[in-house]
Amino acid sequence: MDSEKKHAFIRRIAQENQTDLEGAKIVWSRHAITELALEGWNRRQVEEALLDSKVIENYPALHRPLPDCLALAWIKSIIPIHAVVALDQNRDRILIITVYRPSEEEWQDDWETRK
Repeated sequence: MDSEKKHAFIRRIAQENQTDLEGAKIVWSRHAITELALEGWNRRQVEEALLDSKVIENYPALHRPLPDCLALAWIKSIIPIHAVVALDQNRDRILIITVYRPSEEEWQDDWETRK
């Protein structure tokens, strides 16, 4: 799956999750929940940010059960976040593997390009 298809899938699932009473379209790993707490964010903030996310890196499918990627999104349009997202097309959902605020030491100030 190319970046554009991943991008469209993530945004569609994030949109559908907004109206899913159980919020079952987005599944969170234990690690991602820990990172949320460390960053002081909540699930809803990240889920809403994914509505306007952009895939900035694709990860090789070798040894991975699902296609995944790194997405850039913005909380409240001002806080850049990175989310590693796995795409489960068979179950029509995404899994958030981790989420974090990108560091200035590792990323250019566009938050899309590694230094």
